[in-house]
Amino acid sequence: QVQLVESGGGLVQAGGSLRLSCAASGTIFSIDVMAWYRQAPGKQREWVARISSAGITNYADSVKGRFTISRDNAKNTVYLQMASLKPEDTAVYYCTQFVRVDIRSPERNYWGQGTQVTVSS
Repeated sequence: QVQLVESGGGLVQAGGSLRLSCAASGTIFSIDVMAWYRQAPGKQREWVARISSAGITNYADSVKGRFTISRDNAKNTVYLQMASLKPEDTAVYYCTQFVRVDIRSPERNYWGQGTQVTVSS
């Protein structure tokens, strides 16, 4: 079984920074895409950023230039460095990783439990 544990959320003033982490553990053969999503109160979950196994990154327009996604393959961990935070970035942030548990199994996406980010004005 694979588990994803997130950390790094909290309360920050507008203009501040936070770094989120999401570590995968368990039976892991390989990890392909890692990504972050967020869900604000009363809104649907939305995609924030993704990083491929080759390190190629993509960002939602709303966070481009302010957020940076990165990964440490040795630690099965994905990070989200958030800068110039705005009140509208307030949400629960979720990570997902596409994991293959052995060479014969198809990859499956696993989700973290979510971490709250609150940006005060």
